[in-house]
Amino acid sequence: MDRLEEIEAAIDRLPPDEFRRLADWLRLRDQKNWDQQLDRDSSSGKLDFLFEEAESEPHREPLRQWPPPK
Repeated sequence: MDRLEEIEAAIDRLPPDEFRRLADWLRLRDQKNWDQQLDRDSSSGKLDFLFEEAESEPHREPLRQWPPPK
């Protein structure tokens, strides 16, 4: 059994309250990783095309309201 299989087996044995704590921790860690990746991509210029697209969009066609009115 490899390490990941051991972790999965241990998770399967967790009581519900501890499983929820672990799930919350994983979600927070994943969000932190996502935020860090977004910061790196933004700092490196990888997302500049989004700013350029947003700046040129009003010249091409009218902007749509978001969220759309009901």
